[in-house]
Amino acid sequence: MLNVIFEDTGLLAVNKPAGLVCHPTKNGEMSSLIGRARLYLDAKPQLSAPGPQTQNPRPYLVNRLDRETSGVVLIAKNSETAGELGKALENRLVQKEYLAIVHRHVSENHGLINAPLGKDEHSIVAVKDCVRPDGTAAQTEFFVEQRFSRDMPGRNSVPFSYLRIVPHTGRKHQIRIHLAHLGHPIVGDKLYGGDEDCYLALAQNRLTTAHRAKLIFENHALHARSLKLNWRGCPIEFSCPPKPCFLDFIGNKPAAV
Repeated sequence: MLNVIFEDTGLLAVNKPAGLVCHPTKNGEMSSLIGRARLYLDAKPQLSAPGPQTQNPRPYLVNRLDRETSGVVLIAKNSETAGELGKALENRLVQKEYLAIVHRHVSENHGLINAPLGKDEHSIVAVKDCVRPDGTAAQTEFFVEQRFSRDMPGRNSVPFSYLRIVPHTGRKHQIRIHLAHLGHPIVGDKLYGGDEDCYLALAQNRLTTAHRAKLIFENHALHARSLKLNWRGCPIEFSCPPKPCFLDFIGNKPAAV
């Protein structure tokens, strides 16, 4: 039901799988992260953690991830904890780190993408944003962990880069847009990967074998690896590794660069 990383009387930290939405849907409790959290708390009223027990716990999402992004999500068990953690996020006291696999070799070992974001008025996809000069300020720092190449069906020695990413702001789709703007879209990104029809095909339930082969990954290769903050006077880090296929893609390569 939930891949729990950490739990105490007021807080749950979980590893959200790719493909699961955070918010409620009409398809039942198991179809969303918040729904699963409700089932989990209802089934486990008593905690093994020391301290006073939370009465009738109710889950509150502290941070959120896109449907296809996996990784650390914090869930408060009461409104007081939710407010406390919400203020930490608002005041930028929470440090987040992501991992991503992107197309092509990124030339610089380190960089800071400083590009404002706003609505993409030229796209037929309503939720799509883009880099635009009149947008909201956004900064994404990246570090190249590895450059590698892989033989892909019909193509030899296709280049990729494995990145560690530290967002300094938290705009919608920020990491995905910034990396695509840099010329290195995330592998498997249906919306910002260069062909919007992949996103529309998914939404319209007409994703073909050709689409899937082009995307390479079923879900885009972006993982929220860690989240650090001072929690009630103590520094704490919640972290989790990406799924095996993510790591296998990096490790099982024919040639490193």
